[in-house]
Amino acid sequence: MRTFPEPDHGEPDHRTPGRYLWWLALRHRWTVLLAAGHGVVCLVAQALIPVAVGAAVDQGLIGRDRGSLLWWAGAVFGLGVVQAATSILRDRASLAVSLGAGYRTMALVTRQAARLGATLARRVSSGEAVTAGIADANQIGRALESTAQGCGSLAAIAVVASVMVTVSWQLALAVLAGVPLMVWAITAMARPMHRRQQELRTQQGELTARAVDIASGLRVLRGSGGEEAFAARYREESQRVRHAAVRVARVESVLGGARELLPGLLMALTVWIGALFLVDGRISAGELVVFYAYAVFLANPMRRLTATVNLMIKGHVAAQRVTDLLAMSPDIADGDRRGAAPDGDLVDHDSGLWVRHGALTAVVCAKETDAAALADRLGRYVDASVTLGGVSLSELSRAAVRHAVLVVPDDALLFSGPMRTVLAPADQHGGSDEPLWRALETASARDIADALPSGLDTVLSGAGRELSGGQRQRLRLARALLADPPVLILVDPTSAVDAHTEGLIARRLRAHRAGRTTVVLTHSPLVLDHADYVVFLDGARAAGEGSHADLLADARYRQVITREENEVA
Repeated sequence: MRTFPEPDHGEPDHRTPGRYLWWLALRHRWTVLLAAGHGVVCLVAQALIPVAVGAAVDQGLIGRDRGSLLWWAGAVFGLGVVQAATSILRDRASLAVSLGAGYRTMALVTRQAARLGATLARRVSSGEAVTAGIADANQIGRALESTAQGCGSLAAIAVVASVMVTVSWQLALAVLAGVPLMVWAITAMARPMHRRQQELRTQQGELTARAVDIASGLRVLRGSGGEEAFAARYREESQRVRHAAVRVARVESVLGGARELLPGLLMALTVWIGALFLVDGRISAGELVVFYAYAVFLANPMRRLTATVNLMIKGHVAAQRVTDLLAMSPDIADGDRRGAAPDGDLVDHDSGLWVRHGALTAVVCAKETDAAALADRLGRYVDASVTLGGVSLSELSRAAVRHAVLVVPDDALLFSGPMRTVLAPADQHGGSDEPLWRALETASARDIADALPSGLDTVLSGAGRELSGGQRQRLRLARALLADPPVLILVDPTSAVDAHTEGLIARRLRAHRAGRTTVVLTHSPLVLDHADYVVFLDGARAAGEGSHADLLADARYRQVITREENEVA
């Protein structure tokens, strides 16, 4: 019994699409070989049935030999049983290859997305990453699945040609000459489809990215009146994708017609020549039956072979996208120092910000862009001169930094699923709901769970889009509190809630994070009032530090806070 999913997906060979497909085939080599073996036996057994039928006609019917007739009838039955059994086994193994390769590709893309982190959003759109992890992974699985059909078709064509040579080399020559010509013609027609498939795949990725952007910002678009403009742009891009799909469909339709026409012409030619040979007495009636059956039979492996070529072309296009993603490297290098990050003060030497260990520090930035840049530096999403406990974050491994410092931006997304697992893994706190309820209480989000029909077991769909912006913000805060990192950096965690709720969160947050380092980037006076320290950044440099009341004496600080209050009002 095999265990799925496999714990180790290995390091892929992503130098070229072909190497990646070969690497996947090697990772599933036993299943691929099993599927190919069953595919060969299945179609070879099917190819031998006309031989048995022809022998039954010549020896049993024309020769009036009942024993031979029964023997060859039994052979036909036995070959049919073998064909049916191996067909089932082939399809089962092929499906295992398809699902295994698709799942492995999805896992590699997901792992690479986690490894790239913030780099991914700067390099590719979210729609492109989603398409690579789902559509392209499925297409790669289908390409590897088709290898069993392709191998069986080649073996069947070889068996048919061998039998024909022993009966009539002239007819065999027609088949042996016709089959390569058909393969060449169909391959030549498939080449334009490769280019058009790439164009279609690129446009589909861009359209998916546009759809993701519109869905994620739908409320903002409606509020600003930009919904119609984005909808018109989406319609325009979708029409371009439709035209590209039609161009691909034209080539596919011609290819499909060729799959039916060329084998049909070969069958007609074979039967015509065979009939002439029968009249001349050069072949028997049973041999004519064999040739006629083979002329009909060859259409099937030829269609399978060309379908395999088509799927491999699509798989190659999909693998190109996947390998492009897998070949990306993070913008920041991994540090050499392993192990856990040290405890201590967090210092951003670029701005002069000094965050004391175990304190709740609020940071007010004169410019909103300065806050985003500061969060990126403190979380080491960009290279910067930041130290934790006297050790530079650039010296630590990315895993150690991510474990020690958690940055929660205001636009962080929730996942879909039961609320309990969306907020924290089931085993994170030993299966107890007490830490979960405590985090919800601190985030003033307990009422959200109480109002849902199944409480914590309610399934959130669409990344929680059925909730309001304020509800999602409070759940994001609860999720961050449950993670309980040594250093928690919150970017505008209360911007979407009312003043009463904001005051409750500000009071509870300090007690909840007692002894842990917490940085809140905010302009809210209610939050600033409850901070241990407030640091004011003007021009991306620390321009003042103290309590909120003390800093109000600074005209620049007072102007930033007053401006923010007026904008909110």
